[in-house]
Amino acid sequence: MMCLQKYGALALGNKVAIAALLICAATGAARAETVTVLAFGDSLTQGYGLPDGDGFVPSLQAWLDDQGREVTVINGGVSGDTTAGGLSRVDWSLEPQVDAMILTLGGNDMLRGLPPEMTRENLDGILEIAEGKGVEVLLVGLQAPGNYGPDYKAEFDAIFPDLANEHETLYAPSFFAGILPDGGTPEQAAGMMQADGIHPNAEGVDLIVEALGPSVLELVDAVDAGSD
Repeated sequence: MMCLQKYGALALGNKVAIAALLICAATGAARAETVTVLAFGDSLTQGYGLPDGDGFVPSLQAWLDDQGREVTVINGGVSGDTTAGGLSRVDWSLEPQVDAMILTLGGNDMLRGLPPEMTRENLDGILEIAEGKGVEVLLVGLQAPGNYGPDYKAEFDAIFPDLANEHETLYAPSFFAGILPDGGTPEQAAGMMQADGIHPNAEGVDLIVEALGPSVLELVDAVDAGSD
């Protein structure tokens, strides 16, 4: 429509006008094939403690480029963010060009010992907003350590698969699957973590991206299927 408005003053029989319309149409088709993914999370997404090119988002972008996929990944990570913070900013973060979202929030809720029911409610609200905007979602799970007690851990860990099932979103069980394939806590993967024991180092990020990448491809494919 924008192309027709721009060139509408030209006669359709004019070769220049026809050429311009064809170029505009081709450009629009190319843009339509590029999927824009918002990586929405906290410091794990933002790339805390790492050089700009070594964080989760640039590493994922490079991985997708290597797969030959036309995908643009936007860094929507905010260091220290909770699910409440995510809920407060998700509406304006999901701009019209965003086709899909990788949702990785909840770690700071857990570290602060916030009630799991609060985390669930906030994530549920984020997913509802994404649904309302027609945005495909990959929900990435997190697991609480055992120091809060078995009841807290069971309630927190269940949030992510439960919500993925309720909202029928794609689901990846753990952000840390690439460095902890059998479960456990980040502290048990010390060689892949920064000194704080919470955030992955560059090598750890590469392994995380490699493990999570196939799920991101499913997300991209879901967008492509919805646009057919």
